[in-house]
Amino acid sequence: MALTGTLRVRAQGHAEALTCDALLIPSDVMHEIDARGAFVLIAYVNPESDLPIPGLDETGSGVQPFSDVVVARWREALGSCQTLNSQRVHLWMTRELSDGCRSRPIHAGVQRVLERLRADDLGRPQTSLTALAAVAGLSRSRLMHAFTESIGTPLRPYIRWLRVQRAICALYSGHTVTEAAHLAGFSDASHFARSLRRTLGATPRQLLPRVATPNDPGAPRLDESCGCLSQFVQDSDAPTRYDQRTSIARR
Repeated sequence: MALTGTLRVRAQGHAEALTCDALLIPSDVMHEIDARGAFVLIAYVNPESDLPIPGLDETGSGVQPFSDVVVARWREALGSCQTLNSQRVHLWMTRELSDGCRSRPIHAGVQRVLERLRADDLGRPQTSLTALAAVAGLSRSRLMHAFTESIGTPLRPYIRWLRVQRAICALYSGHTVTEAAHLAGFSDASHFARSLRRTLGATPRQLLPRVATPNDPGAPRLDESCGCLSQFVQDSDAPTRYDQRTSIARR
């Protein structure tokens, strides 16, 4: 969402760019955002989130702009780029995104897998389909089907997203790129770099210098809010390609 200015978004399969102030983009949809001249908040929502995002379950595979009424209400809640901080973002989430319930039920076996993935390390043995099927108490094929049906995202892309989050937390905590890659379950630093590029449109070394918490010196550090809301500012003179959905204040 553009707190100031407008966005030009080109999504996979669409030749023409969409101009809007805020929009919802499903996971695994390649897209390019031109936010030059705008201050933008990008909220990446975990697929299993209970937040009843307007239109989330109806979006399907296409991007969906929000109405002017919704945008005006959200801008008022979040304030300007000078006043944006974690408290405002939290209040916005509480008032605008927490009044409801998740419409897509989660299979009990899938819920056990989610809990294991969040609590355990993401190494290859622990995240193998065989190991996770045993946790779920389902066959491997049934787990893959139930996971996609429950979460809306296939199992492997979901694990990749968790690994990217964990690796970014490790980087911000002072680990090297290689250390962060191994801590998050990537096979090597190159594998991490490719996944990060695909997910956030940046390499590990490009990402770190841009991390900051504007107007909010007391806000949680990225490693303290891994998997939850986080913020950083990115200055750019060109559009950026993204292929997933954490929360970024982008100018």
